[in-house]
Amino acid sequence: MNPLGVKDTVTTKYMRQNEIFADAFNYFIYGGEQVIHPESLKELDTREIDVPYGGEKGAGQPVQKTRDVIKSVVAMMDKSTAYLLLAIENQSNIHYAMPVKNMVYDALQYAKQVEEALVSHRLSGDYKRVSSDEYLSGFMKEDHLLPVVTLVVYFDSKEWDGPLSIHEMFSGQDARVLALVPDYKVNLIAPVSIEDKDFGKFQSSLKEVLSFIKYARDKDELKKVLDADDSFRHLGREEVDVLNACVGAKIAVKEGEEAIDVCLAIEQMNEEAAQKERISTLFANIKNLMEKMGWSAEQSMDVLSVSDSDRKALWQLLK
Repeated sequence: MNPLGVKDTVTTKYMRQNEIFADAFNYFIYGGEQVIHPESLKELDTREIDVPYGGEKGAGQPVQKTRDVIKSVVAMMDKSTAYLLLAIENQSNIHYAMPVKNMVYDALQYAKQVEEALVSHRLSGDYKRVSSDEYLSGFMKEDHLLPVVTLVVYFDSKEWDGPLSIHEMFSGQDARVLALVPDYKVNLIAPVSIEDKDFGKFQSSLKEVLSFIKYARDKDELKKVLDADDSFRHLGREEVDVLNACVGAKIAVKEGEEAIDVCLAIEQMNEEAAQKERISTLFANIKNLMEKMGWSAEQSMDVLSVSDSDRKALWQLLK
């Protein structure tokens, strides 16, 4: 599997969990208030079918487009019930046509709802009591759509510099024309754009995953984040899989290990890196003495007071 395929697989598996999925939307829509509950989520088929219009010869073949995750939810807000469809698109790279991509997915979902209403009315036979306009529409005056909210979660520490609306993708257009073109905006969670104080609004491991990603390119800041949060000492395998795949964390996971001490793993990685650098420096010094002084490897190591443990590693390189 190619690197992009691995990233897609691990991020989709991670975000599919109801607890994580709900946490992302509670953060983005409600500022961390627990409005959407994991148990209220129901996963739906992620496949959307795009049926081309036109004559029989020019219609072409239906095209299947697949979202990452989509779920239905019944949420209570201000004593009223809200029925919603929530979708997440995981991005490990910047998609410079994201507004169009999401707009197509959402439009297909709305078209699917209209089609389902049409089929439902046909099966129930209630078209007999409707007007000709409703009959031709296949969608009755009393019918309603469920809102679709698509959220993009960006799993990288770079700044998202892609367009966040359809209007941003146009260039040099008359403002009077653009005023007649509906805009479509992207809802985005990007780690680097999250204020440190706002990570506390997350109630799941998204807090640790996104804060790690934010500082993945800054070792000093990352160490501060790891030292300040004990949650990193027992992060799950799926969280670590995301970090390893998306930002190259290289955190070792032992067979059968479900809880990983990320702080310890990072410390061990740093120690191993320092050891490799030290051995590499010793190796270069020994080779230099052997070439310039004509000494043997053993004599060179004696002069440099190389320890027995380091000698074992050096002999492997000198073979």
